[in-house]
Amino acid sequence: MKRLIITAALFSTVTLFAESIQYTAYVKVTSSIAEYENAIESTPIKECWNERVPVTYYTGSQAVHRNDNTAAAVIGGVAGGVLGHQIGKGRGKDVATIGGAILGTLAGQNMASQNQYGSTQRVPHTEYEMRRRCTTRYSERRVRNFIGYKNIGYYKGKKIVKYSDRKLTKIPVTVTISY
Repeated sequence: MKRLIITAALFSTVTLFAESIQYTAYVKVTSSIAEYENAIESTPIKECWNERVPVTYYTGSQAVHRNDNTAAAVIGGVAGGVLGHQIGKGRGKDVATIGGAILGTLAGQNMASQNQYGSTQRVPHTEYEMRRRCTTRYSERRVRNFIGYKNIGYYKGKKIVKYSDRKLTKIPVTVTISY
């Protein structure tokens, strides 16, 4: 334990009194190599043309003629006959059924003729117009972009590399000597 304390004290004393020297040395550049990267450059190209397109407009209204009197008469007759059959009693039941069927037929025809010209519909009208249409496509090409120079030198047998935007003649190196 005593030995450990003495070793720790000796080490801390040496560390407290340790010194270092730092200076900048300049290494001669032996080669400068231009560096490039490959890239794809994309250029948008807008293409437009005129196109004839149909456009539908709805104008006014037009009466619609219907010829469905027969269906209305049949439906009215059946409804009237059923209603007459429900109302009549005994021998009057047959008379009420026939009378209801006749009155229902007449009522159905009358309602159909009143609605014959009652509905209207919009009239479509189609015209052609010139419209401008456009699309964008892309033209791609390969390009080589300049990155910079890879400057290489040697200091005490060790390879030193420094990248820059121009060729260098010397590379600054910080040297630290501790004792």
